[in-house]
Amino acid sequence: MIPVTSFAGKTVAVFGLGGSGLASCHALKAGGAEVVAGDDNADNVAKAAQAGFITADLRSVPWANFAALVLAPGVPLTHPVPHWSVLKAREAGVEVIGDIELFCRERRRHAPDAPFVAVTGTNGKSTTTALIAHLTKVAGYDTQMGGNIGTAILSLEPPRKGRVHVVEMSSYQIDLTPSLDPSAGILLNVSEDHIDRHGTIEQYAAVKERLVAGVQAGGTSIVGVDDGWCRNIADRLDRAGKKVERISVKNPLASGIYVEHGTIVRASGGARSEVAMLGGIGSLRGLHNAQNAACAAAAAIAMGISQDVLQNGLRSFPGLAHRMEQVGRRGNVLFVNDSKGTNADATAHALSSFTDIFWIAGGKPKAGGITSLTGFFPRIRKAYLIGEAAQEFSGTLGSEVPHEISQTLDVAVEHAANEAEASGLADAVVLLSPACASFDQYRNFEIRGAKFRELVQALPGVKPVV
Repeated sequence: MIPVTSFAGKTVAVFGLGGSGLASCHALKAGGAEVVAGDDNADNVAKAAQAGFITADLRSVPWANFAALVLAPGVPLTHPVPHWSVLKAREAGVEVIGDIELFCRERRRHAPDAPFVAVTGTNGKSTTTALIAHLTKVAGYDTQMGGNIGTAILSLEPPRKGRVHVVEMSSYQIDLTPSLDPSAGILLNVSEDHIDRHGTIEQYAAVKERLVAGVQAGGTSIVGVDDGWCRNIADRLDRAGKKVERISVKNPLASGIYVEHGTIVRASGGARSEVAMLGGIGSLRGLHNAQNAACAAAAAIAMGISQDVLQNGLRSFPGLAHRMEQVGRRGNVLFVNDSKGTNADATAHALSSFTDIFWIAGGKPKAGGITSLTGFFPRIRKAYLIGEAAQEFSGTLGSEVPHEISQTLDVAVEHAANEAEASGLADAVVLLSPACASFDQYRNFEIRGAKFRELVQALPGVKPVV
């Protein structure tokens, strides 16, 4: 745990008592603050009370007593409308912050030079975060990984010399971290997402930009420049005097890091040098993973990690659960769990990585459906549609892609496995990449992906991928 000493002797309201909210309560109390905890969910309030915290309906308490409101990232800050707790805080002149802001303040107070790598982007941030954490472990760092990737940041060990914190940040978390100041900040990409929480893509991109704009003096801003939003952001950072490392997997760069024919290359001052090879690394398959690896390599270089260690780390990276995770093989059929592909953009990365795909898709649909994926339809041998989106996706696939409405994941896995094997294709892939949220049949993508893994590994003759 990271005790939050910056509010010692003060009273802090915490709203949203899930994993990160409850961790914030413990960290604030450990640092000497008094906590008043609230939530719209009575069960969460009961858990906080059982843990020994003062709980209250924050609608009916005097807000003048609070030094801050620590808000869970899932609670609306601005759109579609600010949550009532945010309005209460603003009326009382109380600052509204999140748990990563508490971490940043503790780092500045106690270990401002401790390495802190923050990662964001519309797609790829979890894989990049996990890969950087793996590389720093291979390099011998005491590595702490958390944030949006799953472990509440205040549940980690405190910042200190020789210890690196690698933190994935969603736009919601950045919005609640006004003094975000990593030693290395990574912005992978920007495409339309979470507009319901930010109002416009312009505002969404501006929030993402804050992560790389806030990099501390002497630090490095690492920006993928294969989309227009990020190219403009990199240019603005340059003009502001930041140290910017541009990343591309589509074009060579005169200055920056790019990927060419499976090789990560660094260009600087007219010189070109090879950094690492990606060929044959199954966990980093596809152009999207090349971008993740190049950004992770840039972070490793910024931290002084040698090329030998970097190459060994890339080759030994096991991959991220539920993101292009190779969960089994039966004969010529590879089974890939990409349950984290919860929107069309993310699924496009998976579809681009294979050529003979037996695709399992569906769940709770998002705006736009899969119409943006038509360019990948020739790669799909058959689609198996599940959940609420099945009928909509069937209409989009039409007669162009053979498909069936399987309805459930177990039926889809059985049919896809049998038909992939019967196809005789040398590199058949059964791919779960839903292009949908999981909330219709599964509580989250982890549960959906774990179910897929379980179903695959129960099939006769399936062996682990080595």
